[in-house]
Amino acid sequence: MSPFRPAPIATVIGSGLRSVFGAMLLVRRPRPIHPRGRMLAGTVRWVGEPRRTGIDWIDTPPPSGEAPVTARVSRSVGLPEALPDIFGLALRVQTGGSADGPGQAGSPAQGTADIEFASTGRAFPLRFALLPVRRAERARYGILLPYRGRRGPVLLSAKTLDGSPTDAAWRLVLAAATPLGRWQPFALIRLQPLSEQTPQPRFDAGTRVLPGARMYPWVRAVRQPSYDLVQRESAVASTTTPPPSS
Repeated sequence: MSPFRPAPIATVIGSGLRSVFGAMLLVRRPRPIHPRGRMLAGTVRWVGEPRRTGIDWIDTPPPSGEAPVTARVSRSVGLPEALPDIFGLALRVQTGGSADGPGQAGSPAQGTADIEFASTGRAFPLRFALLPVRRAERARYGILLPYRGRRGPVLLSAKTLDGSPTDAAWRLVLAAATPLGRWQPFALIRLQPLSEQTPQPRFDAGTRVLPGARMYPWVRAVRQPSYDLVQRESAVASTTTPPPSS
């Protein structure tokens, strides 16, 4: 089978996930998972030796060596804080790029790209498994499905160095690896909490792709049907929700 076509099993999985998310939307709108989140903002700063992952955003830092980033951290199911949950960490990085279209090299016209992490393991095979934890800063975050770089598949991870989402500063290290390879740190993220009234955007790593990265067709077939459904329902909800009374 051509590597540029989604495998039938990926299409089946994607359709199944879409059905699951559709059912969840019947009882939880507009966010079937990660219903409540905390917004943060800060910078990502590249560190260490030059890298050769085949993804421009990782391998070729901006001249300043850093870029602005906004983030949302949330519990997937929304369980009470005393209970373990799957944590999500979504990043929106300023890239300064131009659009080449969804899933293509470059970034959207607004010059941003999204990365969506979930709490996973670090070593193989747990880097492909969702793992519940009690606190966001204790999670080891991964992207589960790899990007397609010029040198092959690339996974990303994030791990807390110090602080937490509720502290004045939460510092994390970003690392890249092949699916079976060792993690190679390449950047530091420093975040601080924003006001609780800060708008919480919809993140979508499938349409806001990192410069130099692409989505494997099978990855897009698995993830995008459910994402597109949630995005569409969210847009409908935002147009039908009555304004707050004064």
